[in-house]
Amino acid sequence: MFKSPEQMVNEYKEEMRGGKGTVELLHIFQQDELKGKCRIFAKITMNPGCSIGLHPHENEEEVYYILSGTGTVNDNGNIKEVKVGDAVLTGGGAQHSIENTGDQPLVLMAVVLLY
Repeated sequence: MFKSPEQMVNEYKEEMRGGKGTVELLHIFQQDELKGKCRIFAKITMNPGCSIGLHPHENEEEVYYILSGTGTVNDNGNIKEVKVGDAVLTGGGAQHSIENTGDQPLVLMAVVLLY
């Protein structure tokens, strides 16, 4: 299946998971378009100061892959600075959050895989 950017669904979430500001999600493929056990396959963009709040992942895992910008991740209590090329994996009941602490948009791929 081929999709152009015009065919992808753009979504804006205010205070996502209790975070700050507006988060933009570009749903590259929707769950019903995928045969695998994938709930989210999206590019996420957060402007400076915006964040996704702390939330758990039960019976699933989420991968963040940083495409541009910088930020801070709380990975189940471990606070890490993230930059281009970094990846974060959270699952099995662990929780995480991410915040754009830089002065440019923080852009990442997010994939949620179901167990």
